[in-house]
Amino acid sequence: MIPILAQIVQRYLPGHKIEELAAGEKIKAREFSYSAQAYLLMLGQLAHVFSLNELVDLSTIFSGELRRIRGIEAVKLTTFSHANRTRSPGVMRRFFWLVYGMFAREDPAFANPRHKGALAKFRMRGIYAVDSTTIQLAYWCIKWAKHRQRKAAVKLHMVANVANMLPRFAVVGKASEHDSRREEELFASLLPGDVGVLDRAYNNFPVLYRQTLRGVFFVIREKEPTKYRVVKRVARKDLPKGIVSDETIRLAGTTTKADYPRTLRRVKALVEVKGEMREMVFYTNNFEWSASTVAGLYKARWAVELLFKQLKQTLQLQSFFGENQNAVEWQIWAAMLTHLVLRYIKWKNKVVSSYTRFAAIIKNTIWLKRSLEAVISFYCIVPSQSRPPPDETMPYLPGFERLAIA
Repeated sequence: MIPILAQIVQRYLPGHKIEELAAGEKIKAREFSYSAQAYLLMLGQLAHVFSLNELVDLSTIFSGELRRIRGIEAVKLTTFSHANRTRSPGVMRRFFWLVYGMFAREDPAFANPRHKGALAKFRMRGIYAVDSTTIQLAYWCIKWAKHRQRKAAVKLHMVANVANMLPRFAVVGKASEHDSRREEELFASLLPGDVGVLDRAYNNFPVLYRQTLRGVFFVIREKEPTKYRVVKRVARKDLPKGIVSDETIRLAGTTTKADYPRTLRRVKALVEVKGEMREMVFYTNNFEWSASTVAGLYKARWAVELLFKQLKQTLQLQSFFGENQNAVEWQIWAAMLTHLVLRYIKWKNKVVSSYTRFAAIIKNTIWLKRSLEAVISFYCIVPSQSRPPPDETMPYLPGFERLAIA
């Protein structure tokens, strides 16, 4: 029986595809292949190692087991570091989307599941949350990513499907770059009829207007009070519970009226945030949905924040194996691929445990020589049961005997 790690790679990742994607690269692989680099970086994510030294030592200690995974050999520190620094991370990015497409073809319900709850009515539309997260780096050695006075960071921009918390599109940029500068690129991944849900950092009216012309719907939070005139207003008595106002408006600012020359819908709603009700204002280019639906769609945006939280909690994005931009992006895309594969395995095996617990179980069993299905069945699928009462005849250590209760 081969280890769990080998089963994951050989069953769920297409062989030789990485080398095909790297065929056009200027930097050729000699002793250390692009495949070995990608799989070892995924090992770093699964084992949650904190340095390249530790990952190299791991490849040496388990060299016999790794050799069974498509011939991965132990690697020297200088060789691995040079590969991360000089090779294009575009290879790993393209491999991620290739694997995503393969999963989508084999199991369409995995990549495009039905929406649940209040969003179940959107059967024929994709709902995508657009947001970004900042990943902190070490300032003293990564000056290209300088962010604020004494920090360095990169920003991961993502378009995530709120139904399955999987990325539809992702791009890595500098943290100092404003979110709105990536907005056009992120929206380009949406198709006519899709719904994009965005936070106020992406409030860019020229870009939003172009999406309206494309037939893409959006719900976005108001960034700051904007000049407008009311064209139509829903009577207060007709407003559903939790809705303060529902208006059709035209922007009236010096530049905004030219940036978005059509009418917009402005909905003010009471939204629960951390147990407290807060007033929030949303803009949308859809005039058919109920005002409650508009507010509900914005709540769905929080799914991408949960995705970012899971990425940071279950993968190795706290410390990086290299200091230059290529090395950082290689590691981020390796983390994204690891997350994708784990989510697919969880979905494929109908695991009822949370994703966080499932990822922790895989992390602690990667070298176990047992069937992957057996491990999942034993640790993940059996629903939790109430703990049985203590045995009355159970022996106790001296001084810790069970106290008699009158």
